[in-house]
Amino acid sequence: MANRSRQLMKQFKDDVFLSRLHQFEGTISKVLSIGMIVVILAMVIDLAVVLGTTIFTNSPGDFLGQPVIDLFGLFLGVLIALEIMENITAYIQNHVVQVELVLATALTAVGRKIIILDLSTISGTTLIGLAIAIFALAISYWIVRVSHR
Repeated sequence: MANRSRQLMKQFKDDVFLSRLHQFEGTISKVLSIGMIVVILAMVIDLAVVLGTTIFTNSPGDFLGQPVIDLFGLFLGVLIALEIMENITAYIQNHVVQVELVLATALTAVGRKIIILDLSTISGTTLIGLAIAIFALAISYWIVRVSHR
């Protein structure tokens, strides 16, 4: 019993505990990356289906407009997922969250939202909120970018 108690206490020493915590973070990061691979593959398959359906079911004059905007939204969705995958990959490699990459991903996501936005159904306060979000993200990205130089 005393031997088990000593082994348990050894597991809670700072260096051993931090090592186990680091292993846990690495495992979770790898599980997240596998999950993102599945999500990206599903998004690409969905994009291919929507693209094929849009091309073959719309006449040339009907293709421009909302179908193209929907396709742009899907393309940007895939790019955002790839950027998130890059964030996870960078974390696995360096064990550091790259703030510049996170901000670039957020800017892309807000840009996607604006591109697919239906202005007829959106309120003015939502537009103001999106404008503030873009401004704040752009300023944050600029500050991080300048501080890395």
